[in-house]
Amino acid sequence: MSNKEVLALAERIRDGLEIAEREMLEEKALRGQDVIVCDDNNNIQRIPARQLL
Repeated sequence: MSNKEVLALAERIRDGLEIAEREMLEEKALRGQDVIVCDDNNNIQRIPARQLL
């Protein structure tokens, strides 16, 4: 695989992950669920999915 092909594959993977994350957040928001996230200081927080959209 050439460097150009690797970069294109990495971009497609990133795009797919962004779509999957957005869909997950939308689904959780519809159900009124929270998402568990870790902030920059490694503190775990529970945040409503609607707040992240």
